[in-house]
Formats: sequence, C-alpha cells, structure tokens
Amino acid sequence: MDSTRKIIHIDMDAFFATVEQRDFPQYRNKPIIVGGAPDSRGVVATCSYEARPYSIHSAMPSSRAYRLCPQAIFVKPRFEAYHEASMRIREIFAEYTELFEPLSLDEAYLDVSDSALHQGSATLIAKAIKAKIKQKTGLIASAGISYNKFLAKIASDMDKPDGLYLITPEQGAQFVERLPVEKFHGVGKATAGKMQALGIKTGKDLKLLSLEVLQQYFGKSGPYYYHISRGIDTRPVNNHRVRKSLGVETTFQQDITTKEDALEHLQHLLDKTLKKIVEKKLDAHTLTVKIKYHDFILITRSRTLPHSVTDTSATRSILEDLLKDTAIGKRSVRLLGVTLSSLENRHAITRSHQMDLFDY
Repeated sequence: MDSTRKIIHIDMDAFFATVEQRDFPQYRNKPIIVGGAPDSRGVVATCSYEARPYSIHSAMPSSRAYRLCPQAIFVKPRFEAYHEASMRIREIFAEYTELFEPLSLDEAYLDVSDSALHQGSATLIAKAIKAKIKQKTGLIASAGISYNKFLAKIASDMDKPDGLYLITPEQGAQFVERLPVEKFHGVGKATAGKMQALGIKTGKDLKLLSLEVLQQYFGKSGPYYYHISRGIDTRPVNNHRVRKSLGVETTFQQDITTKEDALEHLQHLLDKTLKKIVEKKLDAHTLTVKIKYHDFILITRSRTLPHSVTDTSATRSILEDLLKDTAIGKRSVRLLGVTLSSLENRHAITRSHQMDLFDY
C-alpha cells in the first residue's frame, strides 16, 4: 500500500440542478428536476437537494418523479451551460495540479502528492479548490481526500452537500471493514445483491474471502474486490487531457448595451487570451466569442482560419464580423468571453509570413 499518495476526489453537488438554480433565481430553494417532462417517457438526470426528501433520484422515470413530488419544477437539460461550467471548474483544477482525471462533467480525481501548495496539505488544497469553485462559478462541490482513488471517491460522498472528508492511511483498512458493500465504488446493484446472497454485507465480510474464491464468484473483478477490501487501490490518476483551448471571459457588474462597448471588451479579452497563448508557445487557428444576454441565453460564434490568430489590426474586423448575426446592440449583455482553439505547438514562423485574421 502506497500511503504517500495524496488523492482528492471532487464531486459537484446536484450539478445540473445547481447550475439551473444559479442561472434562474426563481428556481432557488425549490425542488428542481432536470430531465424529461413529467408527461413524457423521459427520466430524471438529476434533482436539487430540495427534491431529494421525496425519494427522487437519477434515472427514475419522470412520470414517477412527478407523482412523488407534483410541486417540483421540471427543467429541460441545458448541456451547453453544464459544459461551460465544467470547463471553468477544470481550469480551476489546473491551477492546483496538472495531474487531474475528469470522470464526467461533474467529478474528477486530482493527484496532489507532489504539490507544495498550502504546506503540501491535501486537505487544505481541497478546501481551497472548493472555495474557488464557489467564488468563480457560484456552485458547490464536495471533496474526498485519501491515499488512493477508491477511498477518495468514497470520502467525497460522506458529508454531502458541501462536504470535506479525509480518510487517512491509518484509518483506511478499518474504514473499509465497516463499509456496506453497496457503498463500494465499482459494486453495482446486481453485484451487491449477489454478495449479500453469499453473506457478504460489509468490507470485513469481503476481506475474509481469499483471492481464489473472489475470482471464482466474480471473475476478473475478483482481484479488485480483494484489494479494495483491504484499502488498497494502486490505480494512478491518469491525465491524458490534451489542452484544446484557452479562453478568458468576464461577467459585468452592470449589463452592457452597445455594440461599441462589446467590441472594446472583446478586444481586451482577445489580447489577454493571445498573451496566454504566447506564454505557452502555442498557435491558435479558431477564434470563438461567447455572449450571454441579460436573460441568461448563451450563444457562441466561431471562425477557423488557415493560419494562426495574431494580434494584428484585423482582429477588430473579425470580431465585428462575428457579431453581425447576433442581438448585440439590441439586447443587453451580462457576459462576454473569447476562446482560442485548434491549438498546436508554435513553429518557427516569422510574423511576416503569417496571414492576418481576415485573409482566408
């Protein structure tokens, strides 16, 4: 057992529902169900904590959820908004470690074993990440901290919502012994039923079985169950993430209303993004602007170029062109953003050989 690793599992609390409550104040403190309409054959994607006392859970038919909580507000998923929030959260992870492994839009493992931040304390790092997520996105995360992925994930579910739970190497084996098998990550409903039929109800029961017996009953999963019942999980945090974009955005204290103001802010955001690109020795070929209107409607407009985006005067013309089929100047705007993507390592190209943004 490697007790020197420091693994954090971040799990966003009721992610889709919380994004809806953040973006639409009329949903706050009310039971929200994100998913199919109650009169459809759809299912619940997630629900807010206000809906959970009614025994509503993900994958439940929406019609049943409606019978359990007829006063609930059913909301159609807005995956673009959830993806946007997820990308911002991952940018926060990158401020603390390059070694993080997203599992989905709303959860990820982080390996902070070699981090010197916050005196090298994984608990303090997790606390700082939670605080920054709340500050930057208005969303709530729970964090589990331990010496391996299995225990970190279990820990993140121990004190929801807004949880922070640590399982130390000294506590690991004993903690697993007390854990019901249906709480084990990697043990589904069917497997838990099979285990209970065999008299395996807790980690302690599981630990009593030999590797050979576990392989006999559970096949390839046998070694995994054998090791986790002893608090052992050597799986690394895999970060195969290739950076695909860099961006900057700003939310205004007061909505802006004119096209001229929008262009000035977009040019400023583009300059900041280009500076990041240069620092990382990258070139970008796609420019995307993001616009969120006063009513939280979000749109994007993109242009891909045959040569890298530069800071020439033509950027102004591109930005103006991207705004042509938007409601800028007619509807007030609460957020603007600029993203550069289609990234590649910078080659030895002189500025004179680069075409400007408008020559394509």
